[in-house]
Amino acid sequence: MATAALDAHDAAHAGGHPPTSTGLNSTKVAIWAFIGSECFFFASLISTYPHEAWTDPATGHVYKAILNIPVTSVSTFVLLMSSLAMVLAHSAVVRGDRRSSKIWLACTALLGSTFLGFQAYEFTSFVHEGLTIHTNLFGSSFFILTGFHGAHVTAGVIWLLTLLFIDMKRGFTPDEAINVDVCALYWHFVDVVWIAIFTLVYLIK
Repeated sequence: MATAALDAHDAAHAGGHPPTSTGLNSTKVAIWAFIGSECFFFASLISTYPHEAWTDPATGHVYKAILNIPVTSVSTFVLLMSSLAMVLAHSAVVRGDRRSSKIWLACTALLGSTFLGFQAYEFTSFVHEGLTIHTNLFGSSFFILTGFHGAHVTAGVIWLLTLLFIDMKRGFTPDEAINVDVCALYWHFVDVVWIAIFTLVYLIK
């Protein structure tokens, strides 16, 4: 009887998600497994990019005429700042500071949306310059790699807005911090992937 009560108490403090046999929260184990599979997915895209893009005869011309490193550097900074906002949002939920949690969740979603705006601007300018996914190997590999990352950022923004809606409607208790924590893990993963993409695509020539 006492054991059952203790298990129920632990489950409540894990945000309603009981720990696994390893003692780890089942939700956290699931998000880490998902991130692990995503690592393999992006690793395959990133590893094939140099072969597809750098063997294209037009790659040198495309790099000089198309890529806008200053603009992309700003968007990269915006995305990195969103990770900081995500940390502050999770910290606020853990402290039970509902006002700050709403502010920082909104800031993270706004910064993520701003990054997507930069990406939409960049894609549009590339198309106007004549570079599309069908133009050459560089175009196809570039749009596939950055496009899939943009799709993951979009999913993250939707997730953040969902958390913000819940927080505004009823608020998160410290016991429910795991719900924000798993979103934070996903968001940090998306940021780390972009650093790898930015370095490979924009900085290495």
